Amino acid sequence: MTAWIHRIDTLLPDFSFSQEEAMAKMQEWARDDREKRLVRAVYRNSGIERRHSVVRIYDGEVEGAFIRRGPDGMLRGPGTAARNDIFAAESRAMSVQLARKILEHGHGFCPADVTHVVTVSCTGFYNPGPDYYIVRELGMSDATQRYHLGFMGCYAALPALRMAAQFCEVDPSAVVLVMCLELCTLHLQLTGSEDNLLANSLFADGAGAAVVCAREPAPGIPAIRLEGFRSALVPCGEQDMTWRIGDQGFDITLSSYVPRIIGANIRDLVGPALAAEGLALPDIDTWAVHPGGKSIVDQVQRTLGLSREQVGASREVLRRCGNMSSATILFVLEEILGRPEGRSPERVCAVAFGPGLAVELAVLSALHVASPAGVGVPGASVNP
Repeated sequence: MTAWIHRIDTLLPDFSFSQEEAMAKMQEWARDDREKRLVRAVYRNSGIERRHSVVRIYDGEVEGAFIRRGPDGMLRGPGTAARNDIFAAESRAMSVQLARKILEHGHGFCPADVTHVVTVSCTGFYNPGPDYYIVRELGMSDATQRYHLGFMGCYAALPALRMAAQFCEVDPSAVVLVMCLELCTLHLQLTGSEDNLLANSLFADGAGAAVVCAREPAPGIPAIRLEGFRSALVPCGEQDMTWRIGDQGFDITLSSYVPRIIGANIRDLVGPALAAEGLALPDIDTWAVHPGGKSIVDQVQRTLGLSREQVGASREVLRRCGNMSSATILFVLEEILGRPEGRSPERVCAVAFGPGLAVELAVLSALHVASPAGVGVPGASVNP
């Protein structure tokens, strides 16, 4: 039984800042000239132009400022509980807003049709969580099945889609709403370490949602067929990407070696995944690479011998939005699905990475529909 993504929608917080503005602020906060030079180098080579955040006031002596100077003169962010309180309030509002948005334009799907809600996040916890409020505030049945994939990291959208496809295989009438929502900027850290400087330059806030079911897409409607999934581990990267809960938010380890580790292993990872679907590298038209950073996309492109166009959607999402952890791959798939040009079906391989180093891959087919000039393609929403 084949499952389809019938629609993808995304949502960004209203507040945003340019990468140049972020660089200037981080240099202002830097402890010495060496740190300022590192900030300048990292930010100007990030491939990012703009990011969004639920944090609207980053510093100062005004009420609500996220970063404050303590009695010892050191800059400090809020504790973990305070950060998580912001996550609870903001993620509840955003998840309900995005669920309503995707089902209002869901190609024949309405809240009453949804049988399963799968939520994904690694940037906060509370219970009842977003899954509960989506069901309650959209008037879904109390019997709607709810699942949460928590603290998996940037790759978690692909296991969520895999779970949705498995639900549809067991029950062909199932309609699954997948919601990935990450508020990464709540975990800004000012330790001065190179790991934190790198993380601070990349991460952003955003949410992506998908409606998945086994129903064939209606004629003239763009959709993505979910064809195969594969999980893998690269144990040599276990200490190079980690994510732990600390007293001042979540502490990330993000080594500059991660892109090299991915580059050294990616060919051996994707080969079996494609072979399982009767495919090889030349059969893939487009690569939906999780843009964990510019260097990761560069390494995948270089190692697999891809053209810039084949990873263009990943670079565009990174440029426009930064790394939104698990939500990012849905932004990339939305970008691919919204392109009217090119062959249809378009063979797509999605690949995402997370702590461990864990790797998730999905083989997909995108069905495109050419749209008249000036008319948007359903499912390709534009956020402010």
